[in-house]
Amino acid sequence: MKVLIACEFSGIVREAFKKHGHNAWSCDLLSSEILGQHIQGDVLKILNNGWDLMIAHPPCTYLTYAGVAHWNKPGRAEKRKQAMEFFMYLMNAPIPKICIENPVGYPSKVFRKPDQIIQPYYFGDRLLKRTCLWLKGLPPLIWAKEDELFWKKTATDYPEPEYYQKTGKQKGRKRYYIDAMKGGKDRAKNRSRFFPGIANAMAEQWG
Repeated sequence: MKVLIACEFSGIVREAFKKHGHNAWSCDLLSSEILGQHIQGDVLKILNNGWDLMIAHPPCTYLTYAGVAHWNKPGRAEKRKQAMEFFMYLMNAPIPKICIENPVGYPSKVFRKPDQIIQPYYFGDRLLKRTCLWLKGLPPLIWAKEDELFWKKTATDYPEPEYYQKTGKQKGRKRYYIDAMKGGKDRAKNRSRFFPGIANAMAEQWG
């Protein structure tokens, strides 16, 4: 298949599909961290290029409920509207098979609930990060806690917390890898890298 991985700079999902023999391309405003077939630029300009499958990771900064504390700050509503418009451009692209990935957030309210919500540890990466998938022309991903008749175990054990909150109103709260990531200029970039286990499952099951 001719596969487009939209809004991906890491190359993780692209390379998973490449390993399964597909003509996979990533596209992002940033250059690719892994050398390979990458288009640096606006993905909206290439949606009509005859793709069979698109997996898209639109920016979630203004869509995720993780930023609800900043929800009503000046200019936030307009940026959320623009982010949602971009999300829908991708969802309505002229491509037979589409998966849009994002955290729990605004699309569930104004568009529809996701077709599937998964965790990285379902597919071998022992981490917690609720990941929503909106699907068109694709079945939900299959995962298994134990070996089954037609499927082998894909999940790891439930992740252990990185630490417990020591101060504030949430004292004692479990903090996992994603929550515990340090700040800095690269925090958003580091959080946006996709999980290899889920990428491999997508390539195996949808490829």
